[in-house]
Amino acid sequence: MATLKKEVVLKSTGLMTGIDSEARVCPSDKKGIRFHFNSFEITADINNVVSTEHCTVIGDSNIKIMLIEHFMAACAICRIDSLDVYLSHYEMPILDGSSKEWVEAFNNAGITNPDTSKINLKEPLYYINGRTHLAILPSDKLNITYSVNFNHKDLNKRWVSINLDNIDEAVKARTFGYLKELEMLQKAGYARGAKLENTVGLTEDGYTVELNSQYEPIKHKILDLIGDFYLAGCNVLNLNAEIIVKEAGHTVHSIVAKELQKKLIMEA
Repeated sequence: MATLKKEVVLKSTGLMTGIDSEARVCPSDKKGIRFHFNSFEITADINNVVSTEHCTVIGDSNIKIMLIEHFMAACAICRIDSLDVYLSHYEMPILDGSSKEWVEAFNNAGITNPDTSKINLKEPLYYINGRTHLAILPSDKLNITYSVNFNHKDLNKRWVSINLDNIDEAVKARTFGYLKELEMLQKAGYARGAKLENTVGLTEDGYTVELNSQYEPIKHKILDLIGDFYLAGCNVLNLNAEIIVKEAGHTVHSIVAKELQKKLIMEA
């Protein structure tokens, strides 16, 4: 089991609700990542996903925890698989909109027994639905290529690739959205905590903030994929595979993660 050497506490607003949230992340000698809120507990597991609209939400009849993908991505990147997370609110703090602050806090706290064992696939896995494609192909090393087709001059029919050599660009990639849609989303109850400090706004001719790297929004999609897949118990960063994704999102990530979980169990 891989866990932290000491407790980590981070807090900020919640991206969706706009309500302040504190996360106390504690070392655990019990395998799994568990979220605690109002005396209830839910395990970070793909089978506990109850919504993928705008963010990944896990829950059951007692508890729901929103926007866990950036935190789960940080756990995957740091190879941590055993934690207890105690929350003051049912939405994870957004911090700067990426996984950077989580990764920095975990590394500063120290990590015991990080799991860097490689995972090999025997056969490919494909998902195709209209314009959306996701393929996972056996390879001798990891490479993730993500393609988007947004209504934006820089992000129209554009793709980027991330591997273990440049993974830090995904770690620092912040969440994003169209500035022109913000008011509509907020009226619908979403993105109430979105601000310049945590979100890259897409404007007609550019961005509301300076980018951390070229095509940062696409790299954030890869960060989401890493976090969503980790809910299936598969650390993408340990996978020897060529992963090719076209015009997908949380819903497709979750569907394919379930299939990958089954495939890995069958191939074990």
